[in-house]
Amino acid sequence: MNRNYDVIIVGSGAGGGTLAHALTSSGARILILERGDFIPREPENWDPEAVWKRLRYRTNERWLDWQGREFLPYTHYCVGGNTKFWGSVLYRFRKEDFSAREHLDGVSPAWPIDYETLEPYYDRAERLYEVHGDSGDDPTEPPRSSFPFPSIPHSDEIANAIVQLREQGLHPSALPLGLRRPGEQDGCILCDTCNSFPCQRHAKSEAESCCVGPVLKEDNVTLWTNAFAERLITGPDGRKCEAVEVRVNDEVIRVTAPLVIVSCGAVNSAALLLRSANDQHPNGLANSSGLVGTRYMAHLATMMQGFHPFRKNHSVFQKTVAINDYYLRGPDTEYPLGQIQSQGRTHGVMAQTVVPWIPLWAYKAWVARGVDWLVLTEDLPRSDNRVTVEDNGQLRLHYRPNNLGAHARLVTEMRRILRRLGFWKVMAHSHKHRNTTHQCGTLCFGTDPMESVLDPYCRSHDVENLFVVDASFFPSAAAVNPGLTIAAQALRVADHIIENDLKEC
Repeated sequence: MNRNYDVIIVGSGAGGGTLAHALTSSGARILILERGDFIPREPENWDPEAVWKRLRYRTNERWLDWQGREFLPYTHYCVGGNTKFWGSVLYRFRKEDFSAREHLDGVSPAWPIDYETLEPYYDRAERLYEVHGDSGDDPTEPPRSSFPFPSIPHSDEIANAIVQLREQGLHPSALPLGLRRPGEQDGCILCDTCNSFPCQRHAKSEAESCCVGPVLKEDNVTLWTNAFAERLITGPDGRKCEAVEVRVNDEVIRVTAPLVIVSCGAVNSAALLLRSANDQHPNGLANSSGLVGTRYMAHLATMMQGFHPFRKNHSVFQKTVAINDYYLRGPDTEYPLGQIQSQGRTHGVMAQTVVPWIPLWAYKAWVARGVDWLVLTEDLPRSDNRVTVEDNGQLRLHYRPNNLGAHARLVTEMRRILRRLGFWKVMAHSHKHRNTTHQCGTLCFGTDPMESVLDPYCRSHDVENLFVVDASFFPSAAAVNPGLTIAAQALRVADHIIENDLKEC
């Protein structure tokens, strides 16, 4: 077993997987460390009971919440990371998201880069992740080139809703979706088990199918699965990371490389740096600013469903439309409220996990007559929302949502929209202070080492050969899905690394 590489990438999701794909052409010897394993292709991939009731693919570790109570996070450890279970909505951040903006409950800070800096990498990321979309209808869309692939057609129910939404004066637009070869023999079949399910056909654009799988055919890329990175080890002066201590099958192995990239997700990347404290970095690796683990953000997200007892929803794939009219300002306020998007079909067993005492047949009858939506509002950074590691190694997420007033207004507005669409009943559900989806912000990037952990290329201010590339670098969360922005920045960082750190490979 080789223990010396040119680059070690910890994590294989949107950040690590994209980086591995982009760095492979450099010829560098790359080791990808993944604490999980491959998700098997099996019937349970598309079984709502296996996925949602038996939690077949979720981690079984427990985290602590802000009150010290244990909970099961919505997190998956596997090749491809959480991208295996995402709904493939791949939005660019809006141009305004890169500037400081006032919200109802605070300020969303500026990024150290602007939209124009990331624009060419958005183009590349959309091609890599095979994004389908359509320009022109979204009132918030920044200047851009055409999408690589045309938008996914709407079901009849969604198409009818779009007509009525326009009659309400709204501007519904196509969701940008990462789907592979829809309609082709081996491609996406536009099923009702996309959101939160692994794709049995590998036809969802995620990090394993688009990035990790293809590069494993190359001689210079090695993947270790079931390999948990416990600590990063620095040299005596603390200025460089010299090794990664990895637990594989109850054995701790030390692997070395002149370049280490951490891409474990915002919670686990922060936890890894905190676990790596040493004499030179007593409060955690790369933590001279004291910001490692702080400013945790997760979108304020409410699942909503419009129900009509006499209107059966015949849609199979309904996740195709968005409403961004309130992204930059609300109907009765100058402040941004957020984004609305249609969601994949809710299955009866999924609804039953929220209120388990109602019989399954009743839920099946209910969801068959419902149309599902997601309402997203930007969470704002605050220093007391943070990730810490207990003495026993357990992760603790101190998190209370911010910008609740804006989210409440958007949920109220969506209720009005759905009632104007003729639905008799509107249901809503939110994860609130235990939300671990769309996690970001724990290792903020910026130009000032006292106000940020990473520089604008995601290189640690304190440890010169350490990069962190996942949503932890976000100074703000925006109000659209973070996946494409992670991938775009990963491509930008990869170019920087090839030019400045891998010239001799």
